[in-house]
Amino acid sequence: MTELGTGYTGEEALEEYISAHIDTEGELLSALYRETNIHLLNPRMASGHIQGRLLKMLTSMIKPRTALEIGTFSGYSAICMAEGLPKGGLLHTVECNDELEEFISKWIAGSGYMDRIIQHSGNALRLVPAMGLLFDMVFIDGDKRQYPEYYVMVMDYLAEGGYIIADNTLWDGHVISPDYDNDAQTIGIRRFNDMVAADERVEVSMIPMRDGLTLIRKKN
Repeated sequence: MTELGTGYTGEEALEEYISAHIDTEGELLSALYRETNIHLLNPRMASGHIQGRLLKMLTSMIKPRTALEIGTFSGYSAICMAEGLPKGGLLHTVECNDELEEFISKWIAGSGYMDRIIQHSGNALRLVPAMGLLFDMVFIDGDKRQYPEYYVMVMDYLAEGGYIIADNTLWDGHVISPDYDNDAQTIGIRRFNDMVAADERVEVSMIPMRDGLTLIRKKN
């Protein structure tokens, strides 16, 4: 990556440019992102400004009555999607790390979208089937090793014409590097990508932003 005179890499400079030419994230999300970076491990897992605005817009376009998120982390992406939900729409968000529950609850409560977000703590592979719901949109951003299992499970609860948005599907380029052939997370994402590409039930597109974002539509 070419280094620029400002001290930024070309990628960082482009991100600054994009951030300056899209909707702002607002004070609450900016504060949440800052607190995520200060208090939580692996803060890069939070969606952030650019991806957050995209998630809001995709949600606004899809207009899901019932949506699911696998992997809440700090709650940033959940709040972004809640912003885009139609009137009466609900987002069920599932986080496996129960130590984050209080942190997430605080920010959701202060977001103004508490009535649109239902927070769950536990293993999505067990919790989602027990909900007995049909989802119009699913955002997968949980344990990368379990992406194939998430996909198999979610397809049973995704409405016809519904969408799956999967994050981190390029995994810092590790998906094409032989150096990561024995890495469990890379293996999980590769398996997921191969499953989706071979699944005739869906239409697929991939966006090379951040760590890769895959858009999947279940055919009617």
